[in-house]
Amino acid sequence: MKGLVKFEPSSYYHVINHAVGSENLFRCDENYRYFLRKYAQYMPSVCSTFCYCLMPNHILFLIRTIDEEAALKHPKFKNDYHKLVMQELSNLLNAYAKAYNKKYERKGGLWIDYTKRFKIESDSYLTSVINYIHQNPVKHTFTKDLRDWSYSSYWSHLSEKPSLLARKEVISWFGGAKEFADFHTSNNVGLLEEWELFN
Repeated sequence: MKGLVKFEPSSYYHVINHAVGSENLFRCDENYRYFLRKYAQYMPSVCSTFCYCLMPNHILFLIRTIDEEAALKHPKFKNDYHKLVMQELSNLLNAYAKAYNKKYERKGGLWIDYTKRFKIESDSYLTSVINYIHQNPVKHTFTKDLRDWSYSSYWSHLSEKPSLLARKEVISWFGGAKEFADFHTSNNVGLLEEWELFN
């Protein structure tokens, strides 16, 4: 199935997961903030995060996995690099689902059974993924301007507040903060149709 490649060391991936059926993953601001706290608890040990967007019914991330040497030192490593990354990802999703179910007195799965991941192997693809992720709220008509969506990394990249994001790498990739912002303004959601990945 498309989007189920194995995680490999020191590689870039576009990672996507979706709510089961027509469920929403996030019902209020605190849900979004709680998910990000859990993300900060589980994922930095296995990847750097370049950008993200949390939508009411799906999540998108651009990550770069840790190198092989770091994986070998990871306390949960058991001779399978892919399983290590997947385990931390699974721990994240399960921890959030458990808290969500308890808060809203619901039962059953919250996420679809598989997290899609697409390996990024070209500079142009990497640039497009960053833009695609930040444009997602516009694409799905949750807002008309990506700058109005509170639950993506767009503004974090333009901030000087402490962040777990690989902010300096992303901004330098575009040539500076102004160039980063200008690229997103100039390359809006209409240009992204050719590589809608989740369908």
